[in-house]
Amino acid sequence: MNIFRPPLRALFTLSALVLALAACSDQPATPADSPASPASAPANTPAQGGSGASPPVSVTTVKAQVRDMAVTLNTTGTVVSLTSVDVKPQITSTVRQVHFKEGQFVKAGQLLFTLDARTEEANLAKARAQLAKDQVSLSDAKRQLERAKQLLAQAFVSQGAVDTAQAQVDAWLATLASDQAAVTASQVALSYARITAPHAGRAGAVVVFPGSAVLANQTPLVTITQLDPIGVAFSIPQRDLSSALAALKDGGAVVTATLADQGGTFQGRLQFMDNLVDASSGAVKAKAVFANVEGKLWPGAFVEVSQTVATLRDVVVVPQASLIQGPRGTLVYVIADGVASMRPVKLLQAEGGDAAIEGVKPGEEVALDGRQNLRPNAKVVVRPAEGAASGAKGAGGGGMGKGPGGAGNGAGLAEPAANKASQP
Repeated sequence: MNIFRPPLRALFTLSALVLALAACSDQPATPADSPASPASAPANTPAQGGSGASPPVSVTTVKAQVRDMAVTLNTTGTVVSLTSVDVKPQITSTVRQVHFKEGQFVKAGQLLFTLDARTEEANLAKARAQLAKDQVSLSDAKRQLERAKQLLAQAFVSQGAVDTAQAQVDAWLATLASDQAAVTASQVALSYARITAPHAGRAGAVVVFPGSAVLANQTPLVTITQLDPIGVAFSIPQRDLSSALAALKDGGAVVTATLADQGGTFQGRLQFMDNLVDASSGAVKAKAVFANVEGKLWPGAFVEVSQTVATLRDVVVVPQASLIQGPRGTLVYVIADGVASMRPVKLLQAEGGDAAIEGVKPGEEVALDGRQNLRPNAKVVVRPAEGAASGAKGAGGGGMGKGPGGAGNGAGLAEPAANKASQP
């Protein structure tokens, strides 16, 4: 009995056809699954819409206040002495003695140097001798005048003889006046041998010693610098000139000088303003006077000068940090009903951390922290001012955590919806 056995190639061909038919039989399942796509689309739509919307901006606010603001001028000044004199001899001589030490505080009229005055003493003696001699000649001329008058009364001489005698007396009187002036000049020259302090102050370095030759009005001996009171020189901008002049008429505005490195703060008063505006700087030179009993202010030192030149009355004040400098000028964001509105303002004065402005009403809330993230008509969430830094940090961390998590939750909700729609 013969059994039919199909060829191996035919078996492989038949298997391929069966598999193809089975694949074709699976195609009708696709329409059944098609409703899942619309079901999954709505599930994904809220997640995509939530990620594209702009969330509210977290900010802190501060209310605009009405108060007075002092217009303060801050600049750098230099400590200067009100009086500083270079002591020089007024006669040519040699130094005999120095009566003080370098750096010593001296009083007005205190003896500083003694010069060799033997020449001046001799000239004074000579002038006095000449005065005495001419006094004798005057006495003789007066006696001659009396005799001439007696002889004129007896008609022994003419009137001309009396007039001549009178002329001699007048000439000797003039000579005596000249001699007296010569004596005074010699006394003045002799007084130059004693050099005294022109004013109270601190003596500088002494550059001469006993035996040193000095020339009249040329050789410097020492410099006496006044330290109490003392001045501070600085400049006032031209825009503040009128206010400073008004304060100067009322006895001078209060000026504060602060030394560097916590050297101390001192208060004085404006005393002087120059009569010319410097064309190169647009400022006016000024000087304030300070009491310096302790001697902390030293000539040549730099100080920070602060002066109140005016006061703005009843102005709207906000923190300087709330101002934004834009291409169109200064502006702020005013928060009302959870919405930020951009408001152009005019800056009147900035002092410390505050700014006086125009364009904002008293009591309006102005954005402070977070203002850089605002846009016109943006939704805002006002957080308390306390702990603003930590609040901002927490908000930032939460936002980063919600991004991936939100996407994951959206996908998780969409997938069950799709599976549910695919079920019969």
